Amino acid sequence: MHLLKRPILIAAGAAAIVAAPLTAKAVEYVNILTGGQAGVYYPLGVAMEKLFAAQIPDVQPSVQSTKASVENLNLLQDGKGEIALALGDSVALAWEGNADAGFKAPLDKLRAIGAIYPNYIQIVASKESGITTLADLKGKRLSVGAPRSGTELNARAILGAAGISYDDLGKVEYLPFAESVELMKNRQLDATLQSAGLGVASIRDLATSVDIVVVEVPADVVAKIGAPYIAATIPAGTYTGQDADVATAAVVNFLVTHSGVSDDLAYGMTKAIFENLDQLVAAHSAARAISLENAPKDSPIPLHPGAERYYREKGVM
Repeated sequence: MHLLKRPILIAAGAAAIVAAPLTAKAVEYVNILTGGQAGVYYPLGVAMEKLFAAQIPDVQPSVQSTKASVENLNLLQDGKGEIALALGDSVALAWEGNADAGFKAPLDKLRAIGAIYPNYIQIVASKESGITTLADLKGKRLSVGAPRSGTELNARAILGAAGISYDDLGKVEYLPFAESVELMKNRQLDATLQSAGLGVASIRDLATSVDIVVVEVPADVVAKIGAPYIAATIPAGTYTGQDADVATAAVVNFLVTHSGVSDDLAYGMTKAIFENLDQLVAAHSAARAISLENAPKDSPIPLHPGAERYYREKGVM
C-alpha cells in the first residue's frame, strides 16, 4: 500500500506546481476623487475610471464625488484615494499647510501626476439682478461654492483683490454648483461664482432657464493676486445669451496622487490618461486644453516618480 500511495502524492504535488502560476494577482483598488456631479471633475473622473479598467491590469477603479480640491487633497494625504483632481492654488496651499485654506498641517505625501486644463473663474448673475461688474456684487446674494472648496478659495482671492469682503455682500451662500443654480432659478440668489472648465453643465443649465450676465474679472484684479492666477477669456457663445468675450481669471488644475502609490501604478495611470485624451474630451470639452507637453510643468509639488518616468520616456521633461 505504501508503494501505491507514493506516485499519487507525487502526482498531486506536480499538479499543485502547475496550478500555482495560474493564481490570480491581487486586485489593486484605485479610488478617483472628483467633485460635484454638475461640475467638470466628476465626468472626467468617470472617463478615467473606464480608462484605468481597460488599460491597467489588475486594478479596480471607482469614482467618488466630493467637495473637490480641498477635501480631495486631505483624503489623499490620509491614503483614502489614489488620484484626484485639484486646483493649483489649493495644491500649493496644501503643501504649505495653510490652516485658513483647510489644511491643518503640510500635506507632505502629495505628489503630482501632472497639470491638466485651466479652471476659469465664472461669475454669473441673473440679468434682473442688475449686476454687471464686480463692484455691483456689494449688497447682493452670492454663492461662493462649497465651504473651503477650491472654488471658495478662488472666490476669496478674486473678491479680495477687487476690494470686496464677504461682509460687503447682502448674503453669502456656501453651495455646490447645482444647488447654486437651483436657487438662482428660484430667485433666491443673485449670482454664483463657479471655478470650472468652460461650458460647465451647471451654468449651461442656468443660461437656458434664466437671462444671465457673465461678470468680468478685469486683468488688473488678476494681476493683484498673481501666480498661479492668470488672465483669461471666456469666449463669446460659451453660454446661451453670452454674446461677447468676457475677461476673467484662470487657475491650472492638477492630477494629484500620493507617495504611497506604487511607481508602476502612477506610471500606468499617467500613460492611460495621456495616451487617451480623446476619451477625456468626449467626457467634457474642458479636456481639450490638456496637453502632454504642459503636463510636467509648473507643479507646486514634486512629481510622482512613476509619472516622471512616463514623461521622460515621451521626451517632454
